[in-house]
This record gives sequence, structure tokens and C-alpha cells, in this order.
Amino acid sequence: MRDGATTTGTTPDDDRPGGPSGLDGPEGRTRALHLRAGGTSVVLDLGAWPHPAVVHWGEDLTGPGAEQLEDLVLASLPQRVSGGLDVPAAPTLLPTPAGGWLGTPGIEGHRDGSSPSVRLDLVSVRADESTALLHLADAEAGLEVDLELRVGPSGLLHQRAVVRNVGATPYRLASVLLAFPLPWDATEVLDTTGRHLRERSPQRRALTLGTHLRESRRGRPGADATLLLAAGRPGFGFERGRVHGIHVAWSGNHRVLAERTPTGDAFLAGGDLLAAGEVVLAPGAELVTPEVIGSWGDGLDALAHRFHDAWRRRPHHPRRPRPITLNTWEAVYFDHTLARLTALADAAAEVGVERFVLDDGWFRGRRDDSAGLGDWFVDEGVWPDGLHPLVAHVTGLGLEFGLWVEPEMVNADSDVVRAHPDWVLRGRTALPPAARQQQVLDLTHPDAHAFVAGRLHALLDEYPIAYLKWDHNRDLLDAGGTDGTSGVRAHTLALYRLLDELRAAHPGLEVESCASGGARVDLGILDRTDRVWTSDTLDPLERLTIQRYTGLVVPPEMMGMHLTSPVVHSTGRTVDLDLSAAVALLGHAGIEWDLTRTDGPTRRRIAQWVAHAKRLRPLVATGRVVGTDGTEPGIDVRGMVAPDGASAVFVLTQTGTTASYPPGRVRLPGLDPVRRYRVRALDPTAAARHAGQSGLAWLERGVTLTGRELDAVGLRPPVQLPERATVLELVAEDA
Repeated sequence: MRDGATTTGTTPDDDRPGGPSGLDGPEGRTRALHLRAGGTSVVLDLGAWPHPAVVHWGEDLTGPGAEQLEDLVLASLPQRVSGGLDVPAAPTLLPTPAGGWLGTPGIEGHRDGSSPSVRLDLVSVRADESTALLHLADAEAGLEVDLELRVGPSGLLHQRAVVRNVGATPYRLASVLLAFPLPWDATEVLDTTGRHLRERSPQRRALTLGTHLRESRRGRPGADATLLLAAGRPGFGFERGRVHGIHVAWSGNHRVLAERTPTGDAFLAGGDLLAAGEVVLAPGAELVTPEVIGSWGDGLDALAHRFHDAWRRRPHHPRRPRPITLNTWEAVYFDHTLARLTALADAAAEVGVERFVLDDGWFRGRRDDSAGLGDWFVDEGVWPDGLHPLVAHVTGLGLEFGLWVEPEMVNADSDVVRAHPDWVLRGRTALPPAARQQQVLDLTHPDAHAFVAGRLHALLDEYPIAYLKWDHNRDLLDAGGTDGTSGVRAHTLALYRLLDELRAAHPGLEVESCASGGARVDLGILDRTDRVWTSDTLDPLERLTIQRYTGLVVPPEMMGMHLTSPVVHSTGRTVDLDLSAAVALLGHAGIEWDLTRTDGPTRRRIAQWVAHAKRLRPLVATGRVVGTDGTEPGIDVRGMVAPDGASAVFVLTQTGTTASYPPGRVRLPGLDPVRRYRVRALDPTAAARHAGQSGLAWLERGVTLTGRELDAVGLRPPVQLPERATVLELVAEDA
């Protein structure tokens, strides 16, 4: 079925098509459907009962004919066994007990406690080379589902469902989980957890029979949420090992799971997490699920490349060079004076900064974090002439001006809450527990939404604001809606509408998603913003892990990575300037430091790193991230390779001491195996800071090696003291 062709058929209400064997689909329907794009194949068994199952998701099955696909489906069918069903149930796309499925259901709901049984039969299929649109229906349950499967040009598998109530009474939808099959040898699970200042910390476990479940109930993904749920062959790493993973592109509550059944089936599934009574579909109403996106590869880098490539293909992806950004928070906190901030802007311009962002503290009553949040008017006591003098000074230096906002939040001590206490998101009469001395503004309340939108539009109209740092500094607790039901899903959709409205009215405006650092990192918010603040910690050693695992989904040019002050505010660790700059190099680079307290030599050193970041940012915006497996503990090796393989950058970070001294060779993978690369230190003075008692021969003389040699054999890293880094630049001879 190609070029939009449609096939239809009916399935008996009380019997499976084709009798016990289940081999033949409804009359006129082809048994197998092959979707292909971007090196990925997805094969659907259209004859599975009561609706299709995915037989294969992964390696490209180049050009199999219809007969071969029929045989592939045939080869996947199980035998009947003792103690089981007369006809084994298929792991269909939305399996339910009424179809014989005994694992986690794909869809659940009821009509005020009655009619919980759902069995969705296949009504029709529309398909082309890469997309299938399945119309499913259960006349008895009064439900219809339109299910879309799309393989994108980068090889990602996208799934989304539209659930429609065609019954005569309201339907309480409890759960919709979209499933992605796993190979049976995918017996190790990787996900991430974390906390504020330590987001996306990896954890692994065996995928045994049963369910590995991760849920986010914080009203945002949360610092402890898993960005990706992956499963693969035991020991899979960044370079090698087949692995599959899914991401829920949604900024509210969500659920992901990996399940392995005693019937020989394994799958990943995900969707938004609905609270009790949160979604009640009136007759004729429908719900559109968030998109769940699956990737796979031989190693985590290959899996990540599909996400990066797909995101970079979007027409609204940021194309211009990512401006070097200075954020004022750790430099001044709430101590705002025109003299101090203009001096900071002068120092920023001196080192090559291109964007100056005024953080928290500019609006009425905001001298600390206990008051003022929600009153989005410039504080006349601090800024008698408004922000105009500061903005004029910043833009006069040739810098863009950015502003911090937190539109979804309010302090109880604010004019807006005193005037409109009913605008606070709550599930009962009493307010939810406070966090950071603040509450959540109910964006589903029309007046609250209009107020926030009006204030943001007014600021953007009055000032030449190029960039909003959009923060979200607390979880949603007991988040009731205006109608008394749970409001997380509606609040998330209202946030999306607000962002979409602002971007449409102010073309060219860029937005950063910040949420206590990295507590709202997902492709739902990233489809409406231009970068994420990866974490509130700028400690480079902490950032190595955070940035690596955020990069499994997020392209590097959308990850905020800043040079920090010598004493890190979040950990108290004293860090080397060059280490901090090197760790921040392979992302959207910036600075979080009071530069007015630096001396001339320090500023010149910072300016050198800013110049490096500017020169390398085209590579960062287009390159393929490379993570090296098997390095000796104490050494971290990661890099970025240009799409054409003509150049690359690798950062060698000494995280601690090594058992070997001097350390053994490290590999630089991901290069063109046959091209020859000149390898040199990005900073010519780096060798002088190394801790060896003699020079490193290859670094002093320079070497030219093939990509295969650098991958298979490698080279000796410099002897470095702990918490130091060396950046290597590689250029192909024929480039």
C-alpha cells in the first residue's frame, strides 16, 4: 500500500480473522506493511488481531518484496503452549485484555465505572513509504482511535494517537501508552535520574521478566525524570552495542516503561500520565496524545545522532550562530544598580560576549525571592527610568539584550495574588505546599493567561528584547484545574499556547527553557524554545555527566554551557579556568561570572576561549557527537566530528588520577577511517601546563594519522593534573 492507498476490512466481533492460525487478514488486506526512511525499517503485521502489531523496528531491511515480508511476519508468530490462550495474543500497538493481552494495556478508561473493556479493531489503513495512518474502532465501547506511525528522514519512529469518544455518555480516559517493540536480546535498561544541580545521572539494570516503570508526577518532567528510556544488548555503550530508546515529547506528567513478558515479547512504551478524572471526554470530544519518539542504533551515539539530525531539520531550528551569552545571575544576584550592570556589560563586551541577559530582580518588589513574582512591571524604585538606560548601554556596545522571566509562577507576597487569589493553581481550598516561597499561576484561567500574555507583550513591545530566559522554579503539587479536576495536562497545553502566541507576535525572539536548571528538558518544550539551561550547576566535573546524557536527545547547540567563576557557586569547588572553558566548549557557550572582579590577564584568557567558541560553533551546530568508551577511569574523552568528516574537536579531561602513570593511549573514534588528520592542541600554550617531566613527543612535533589509526590504536594523552583538560583539533589533510 503506497502513495496514500487505502485498504479497508471488517473483523468479526467474536472471532479472530483466519481461525486459530491467524495467518490471513481481512479480505482485501495485505498481511505486511513496510515503512522505511533514514536507515530504519518498521514492519507491521496488519493481520494481527484485533489490530496491527509491529514485527520489526530497527535495522533497514533493504528492499524486501511482499512475499519476503509475509515470511518475516510468519516467522514471528508464536506457537500455542500449555497454560496459555488457544490463540496467543499479539503485542499490538494498543493491546488490551479484551484482545488477549495480559501485560500493561495500551489504553484504559471507563464510563463512570462501567464499560471498562476495550478492543480496538482495525477499520482502515492509509500508508505511503514512511507513514501509516491506522483507524481503529470499538463500537461496543464507543471509542475510535486514529494512530499515526511515521518514520522520519533521520530514522526516528514517531507515534501519536487521537482518541475519540463516539459514545453517548462521557468517557473517563485513564491511560494511553504507545508501544515500541524490543529485540528479545535487549536485556539491559538505561535511564536517568537526578536532583537539582545533578540532573540526568545514568543508572542501569537488567531487564528481567516484568515491568521497569518510570513516572514523572511533578507537573514538569522534573530533575529526577528520565530523558530517555533505553534498552539494549548487555554492555552497550556510546560507540557500540545495539540499543533502542524512547522519549516522550511532553512537558507535563509522563510515564515510560520497559516490559518483558513470559510469552517472549518485549517492548518500550510511553505517554502522558493522567491523574484520576483528569481527562473526561464528552460525546464527540477527542484527546491528542503527546508524540512518543523512538530511536535506535549501534551504540548510544548513533541513537543520539538520529534525534539531533531530526531536530536540526526543523524549519524553525535556530540557524544563525549561537550568540556567546553572559547571564547576570551569579554575578549580581538581586543587587541591581545601573552602574554595576553597565560595568558588567562593558567587561562582557571586552571579552567578546554577544548577548547580555538581565536575570531575576528587575521587577516590582523583587529584592529577594520571597516577594514580587508575578508582578511583571519594571521596579520604579530600582529603575526610575525603566530599563531603558541599561538596554541602551548594552545595545550600544553591540550586544543583544535578554531578560529573565518566570511567567508560570507567583509569590503569595505579590500584587497579583492579593488581587486575584483565585488565579493560583490548587486542588483544594488551601494552597499547595510552597516551594521557593512561590506558587503556580493557573494558566488555564482565561484572565490569568491574558494578564501574563499582556505583560510579556508589553515588555517585548517597549524594549528591544532579543531573548527571554524562561524559568520554572518549582514542581506542581496538588495541581487542580478551574473545573475542580487535575490541571497538569491543561496547564501544559496552556503554556504551549502562550509560547506559541509570543513567538508568532514577536518574530526573531529567542527563548531559553530553564526550570530550576534542567528540570524541564523535553522535545515538547524544545520545539517552542531555542535552548535549555542544562543545569544550575556550572561545576565542570558535574557538568561532564549532565551534558553527556542530556545530549542523548538534545542537540549540543541547544544546550546552555557556561564558563563559571573560579569558585563554583553550587559546589564550592575551586576550578581551573581552562577546564571550565573546555567543558563548556561543545555546546551553546556562555559565561556566568562577575567579570568586573577579574584582572587584565584573566580577561584576555577568557577572550581567547570566547574566540575559540566562536570559531568552533559552526562545527557544534552541525557536527556528530562522539563519546569514547573504554577510557581509563580518571580520563574523559568526548568530541565533535564535522558532517563531512573534514575536521573534529576532542576534549580530554582529567577527572582524577589514573592507575597508570603516564596514562595509556586513548582512542579518537568517529572519524573518516581513510582520511589523514593533522592533530594539534587547540591552545598552543597547553603543553606548558602539562604535568609530565618531559615533552609529549607527538604534541610537540605534530602528527598526522588516519581516522582508522586514531580509532584502532589511538595516541598518548598528556599527563595532566586532576581537574585539567586539553582540547585537540583535528583537520583532514585534504580539507
